[in-house]
Amino acid sequence: MTGADVLVRAGRLASEGVPFALATVVGVRRPASTRRGDRALVTSEGELVGWIGGACSEPIVVREALRAIADGESRLVRIGPAGEAAAGAHPDAVIAASSCASEGVVEVLVEPQLPEPLLAVLGDSPAAESLARLAPEVGWRVTRELAQDAEAVVVATMGHDDETTLAAALEHGVPYVGLVASARRASVVLAALRERGVDEDALARVRSPAGLDLGPSTQPEIAVAVLAELVAWRHSRAPVPATPAVAVDPVCGMEVAVDAAKEIATYEGHEYYFCGPGCRSRFEADPASYVTVEAS
Repeated sequence: MTGADVLVRAGRLASEGVPFALATVVGVRRPASTRRGDRALVTSEGELVGWIGGACSEPIVVREALRAIADGESRLVRIGPAGEAAAGAHPDAVIAASSCASEGVVEVLVEPQLPEPLLAVLGDSPAAESLARLAPEVGWRVTRELAQDAEAVVVATMGHDDETTLAAALEHGVPYVGLVASARRASVVLAALRERGVDEDALARVRSPAGLDLGPSTQPEIAVAVLAELVAWRHSRAPVPATPAVAVDPVCGMEVAVDAAKEIATYEGHEYYFCGPGCRSRFEADPASYVTVEAS
């Protein structure tokens, strides 16, 4: 797969709202099997597509890519022989010692590409139309239908089957549910849902009137008020990164992302993870010696 193919696939994943990391070789000290400008992408499942070097670099890049996807932070990764990788490195670079025979050093910029949150705007009112048009300007993807992966739903049906639409949104368990309605209308809708058997915990999640209180407002101004509340709500949420699990290759000492590991061996009921087939083969030839070294 060429670098252009990688970018095409990256564009496709971005349009589908799928998280991934783009890895680009930005520095090379010979000998090395890659060139500046080579690139690959790494999916959230640990699949690497493209070229950023051989077996010495791939597990390191996959590991750091998964970490980048988890915390949303880009990182510069410098890969080379132990004791040499750090020489001349940027102070913020992630230094990764390679156990391969090559004496080359490779620098890879790993950039997480995380999907923008999805907002479902339901209804054909002018407020709904304005909100759907404005939300992409502040980093929201927009759908006009209820979607399972939506992070926020705004019901702006203005009396057209409000109860059914709001009930469906609550059933999906969407984190933010807003109802564009007057306080009086909102109380009627919530009472109707209560009669349908919707529990109080679910009803308590409904934000209505949705949006910041701007006083008497036009339909476009209501959309702006709702969008302002959505921005504040989004920034108030404190994401907890799910750091990928890593294991130490008992042969070379390299950290390997467990979920993305391709080379695994079992010895005395325990699983061991390896950076590549070479380390796995050495382990399987004499596992006891490596387990002893690891335990010590």
